[in-house]
Amino acid sequence: PGWQPHGAFAIDREGSRIRYGDALLPLTRYEYALLSALLQRPGAILSRAQLMDRGWDASADSADRTVDTHIKTLRGKLRQAGVPADPIRTHRGLGYALEL
Repeated sequence: PGWQPHGAFAIDREGSRIRYGDALLPLTRYEYALLSALLQRPGAILSRAQLMDRGWDASADSADRTVDTHIKTLRGKLRQAGVPADPIRTHRGLGYALEL
């Protein structure tokens, strides 16, 4: 398998890693789960519940704002990695989508 390209991003599912260009992104497991889910369905709006289903343990005590917080830190890391524009779009009342 190895790295699977998604636009300028690439995902290594076995290693739970994502890179932008040649730069490996320093992601927490939750940030990885969120970005991976968004990259696998570019343009699709994923609700907070759908994103949590992909990244959180069933026993985790989480709320909608938890996703918002992780999206915020993820956006910061994407900026630091040199992503030219924020690819994560907020759709109020619906969820998030990634534009490649």
